[in-house]
Amino acid sequence: MNTKFSGHQQDAVSQDVSHDEPLSSGAEDARGLQARVAQLEKQLGDAINDGESIAKLNNRILKLEVEQATLLNSTSWRVTAPLRSVSRIAAAVRLAFSTIGRQAEVRGGLGSALGYYASVIGREGLPGVVARVRRLKSGRGFADGPPRDEVYHEWISQYDTVTPDKQREIEAEIALLARKPLISVVVPTYNSDERLLREMVASVQTQIYPHWELCIADDASTQPHVKAVLQELAAADSRIKVVFRETNGHISEASNSALALATGEYVALLDHDDLLPPHALYMVARYINLHPQGRMFYSDEDKLNTEGKRTTPYFKSDWNPQMFLTQNMFSHLGVLETRLVREAGGFRKGFEGSQDYDLALRCVELAGDDSVIHIPHVLYHWRIVPGSTAGSGSEKPYALIAAIRALEDHLKRANISATVEHPVESLGVLRVRYTLPSPQPKVSIIIPTRDGLVLLKQCLDSVFGYTLYQNFEIIIVDNGSVQPETMKYFDEISQRSNVRVLRDESPFNFSALNNHAARVATGEFLCLLNNDIEVISPDWLNEMVSLANLPRAGAVGACLWYPTDALQHGGVVLGLGGIAGHMHHMMKRGHFGYFGRAVATQNLSAVTAACLVVRKSVYDEVGGLEEDLAVAFNDVDFCMKLLKAGYRNIWTPYAEMYHHESATRGSDLDPAKYERFVSEIRRMEARWEGWFERDPAYNPNLSLSCEVRPFTLASPPRIGQFE
Repeated sequence: MNTKFSGHQQDAVSQDVSHDEPLSSGAEDARGLQARVAQLEKQLGDAINDGESIAKLNNRILKLEVEQATLLNSTSWRVTAPLRSVSRIAAAVRLAFSTIGRQAEVRGGLGSALGYYASVIGREGLPGVVARVRRLKSGRGFADGPPRDEVYHEWISQYDTVTPDKQREIEAEIALLARKPLISVVVPTYNSDERLLREMVASVQTQIYPHWELCIADDASTQPHVKAVLQELAAADSRIKVVFRETNGHISEASNSALALATGEYVALLDHDDLLPPHALYMVARYINLHPQGRMFYSDEDKLNTEGKRTTPYFKSDWNPQMFLTQNMFSHLGVLETRLVREAGGFRKGFEGSQDYDLALRCVELAGDDSVIHIPHVLYHWRIVPGSTAGSGSEKPYALIAAIRALEDHLKRANISATVEHPVESLGVLRVRYTLPSPQPKVSIIIPTRDGLVLLKQCLDSVFGYTLYQNFEIIIVDNGSVQPETMKYFDEISQRSNVRVLRDESPFNFSALNNHAARVATGEFLCLLNNDIEVISPDWLNEMVSLANLPRAGAVGACLWYPTDALQHGGVVLGLGGIAGHMHHMMKRGHFGYFGRAVATQNLSAVTAACLVVRKSVYDEVGGLEEDLAVAFNDVDFCMKLLKAGYRNIWTPYAEMYHHESATRGSDLDPAKYERFVSEIRRMEARWEGWFERDPAYNPNLSLSCEVRPFTLASPPRIGQFE
């Protein structure tokens, strides 16, 4: 999040040294030593709780070590063990300092991080701090990808197992449902493995929800056991309908044959070797009742390895139109209103491998985004078998080609001028590159600053030297610069026809400075830009403006890297570590993130104002940045106002910049600054009560704790097993 700009805040941390009295000589008895150790431990806890600076705490450690040396030379050391706590205290605090930066990053400042450690000391003592710090240093529990199998299996045993008692609860709930729609499970088969085929059918037959039918179309299998098994199963259960095609038409035509058998109000799409958990259709029926406007429903999913064990869960976001254009997040489990599927024309021949993606695209066009409902539970087990895309996105290159064609057709039908690209060869994530309007709309780039000439010049040089976009103006908001070299630079740079310098002598308020510039901006779009940003991708502004120009687009955020090529900003998650935190923070360049999300354009709840583009009329409509949030969270608040007004915020990985944040960040431990920071947290909590537990771009089964990375399993989840 954008909290500061360079040169404006100075480190006001004092270098005071504690004046605790030194420990007396070895004449003290063991009880006195133990009391002194307890006193020292309390002093450290109080110091942390009071938000003392790292320098002051380091001095306390040095004094502790001096006292330790005194004690080691005393006769009392040989008769008392509690004294060893002194060295443990020093070691624990030193260990805490080694990760304080990580805690500060996700908690919004050093003061907040120290306060967190203080609360841990209050509950668990120093061992609690040590345990958390060691976990942070080792990286255990951090996850930008799916959890390890043993972690996931433990999570399943606690939170995703249907016991007999839970089954009885579900049966009682089914009886109370106002609507009990018939759900037609549609399955195409071809030369299916007998064991896997029987397991698939059994997973439908053991559904707790009883109102279903299984519609199977065999696509002229050449292996005789397939027909025999299907005939046997259909004869034994009247809910199983089977049609045997005379000619092989591939998966689209076979799926249409199965669809023709369906008499249910909804159809659920299931592959011939995959499985449904026993509560899957109940959860679908429950969400149909909860969301009467819904016409399309999709769930989270996981995979089954070759041993039949669950692995690699994908906990998805709520409906995310931009991300859907990069990957088929609708499957699996995908459930659609039968009438809608038939209105869309069913499955299209020629899109085999991505026929369900093509169908979902056409259904969304008819039904609209608001009719797509996410069920945040794993309701589909996708089996990994040789040749399956469950194992690797590269297993079926024809599926990728079909997905690109389906997306291109969708864009044409929607009259959207854009091209489809496949930027990462080893990953099945697509990119839509939207065409800019002609002529290019004017963009007003707003850069607040106070001195910090080296960073400001680097920023402007990169904008002028690396930006392909032509039609922009730059408004530098000078918030009280005093250095002569800065003033000289302002005189020089303002000679450019598209640069002007606004003088604003008011006390620092990031929101007010940007609002001031926005009022005088002449561009159709605004770009809020920190002065510690360095452009590294020439088409950054083309990309951001083309996205901000889309219907219902709100704020568009960029991909910001530290100069070390570790990710600084990959989008913002509401509630992460408190108010908000960054996705994939510190991920190394070249990694893809959670199911490709670090390299996928997507809708997010918030993005940082360190680099943000928005239509000026939209900025004005929601009142710009809130000036009662002078430093922290003003960008998050702004994005949330856009969400509330019905706009969708977007993050793109294709507008890349370096963010020299460490060079511009002042101290949050100055008492006045810390008090302001806490007050802004309280203001956000009051203004947006209830918003921070359920970010629609995240998943309630994933953790919001700052002790682990985003996309780590939540324990417990923030949603009940059958909610």
